[in-house]
Amino acid sequence: MTGSDESTLAFAGLQPDDILTTMEELGFHCDGRFLALNSYENRVYQIGIENQQPVVTKFYRPGRWSDEAILEEHSFSTELADAEIPVVAPLTLHGNSLHHSGKFRLSVSPCRGGRAPELDDKDLMRQLGRLVARMHLLGETKSFLHRPMLDIETYGYQSSEYLLEESFIPVSLEDAYQGIVRHLFDNIDACYERAGNVRDIRLHGDFHPGNVLVAGERLHIVDLDDAKTGPAMQDLWMFLSGDRNEQTPQLSTLLEGYQEFRSFDARELNLVEALRTLRIMHYAAWLARRWEDPAFKLAFPWFNSPRYWDEHILSLREQAALMEEPPLEWTS
Repeated sequence: MTGSDESTLAFAGLQPDDILTTMEELGFHCDGRFLALNSYENRVYQIGIENQQPVVTKFYRPGRWSDEAILEEHSFSTELADAEIPVVAPLTLHGNSLHHSGKFRLSVSPCRGGRAPELDDKDLMRQLGRLVARMHLLGETKSFLHRPMLDIETYGYQSSEYLLEESFIPVSLEDAYQGIVRHLFDNIDACYERAGNVRDIRLHGDFHPGNVLVAGERLHIVDLDDAKTGPAMQDLWMFLSGDRNEQTPQLSTLLEGYQEFRSFDARELNLVEALRTLRIMHYAAWLARRWEDPAFKLAFPWFNSPRYWDEHILSLREQAALMEEPPLEWTS
């Protein structure tokens, strides 16, 4: 058995005793409080600490990121926190933010609570816009060396090829799927061509309402595990919801805050539906790649059913149509 196989087995069989023992090795005196948090890619837990605030520990899925990629994300998170952007960065313990314990790799972060943001709150949307702009100002000062690029090849072509090669798409739907995917890639290419040569910068990468915690007047930005290089629009579009008439004022409020700190390139509005399409394709392939993990079958019982693939193809058809419409309107 290879070291990688052993690490995967250890990760799959991770038990509370393993977690608490590892935390004790790092110098924490655990008080027995233990709460599994909502995470599927990694294993994330809130751990009670004697006479102190609880902490959050993340055990990394083997084979997903190299140590260099994880440390690069940690460094970016720390840069943002040091610039007084409310990102929850990992703690440095014994001179390191990434720790190895047996077959496990892990990090420890402060525990921050809060509620989900209310996206009809215009003051909050402006505040989010300001925070994203500040993240991007810092993000454009350096480049990632080990983190992925958000591109059509990785998120689009590789996702569709995996689903077909691994026979996730039902035989009865293969022709329909392949036909719509060809159409999608033509439309995605057209969106990128209309956007022109937009700048790629370091991003949060998975910035959506679930990764923002509102605590009174403060916001906490969490989970930079998907930090990547890509266009600024990637960190903005997931806060837009509803139809075009609903998204337009949301966009205006978000960018009103954004423009206070950083100029927004309006050409990137051509990318909104292309980025949404790539996310839909990547999400289906992500579930497929993790389908042998029992935790995924428990959490996503509806995946890989005939109904799921029918609805998936329908959503792709809807995206093809949306990409043919003019982009959202915004006046700076």
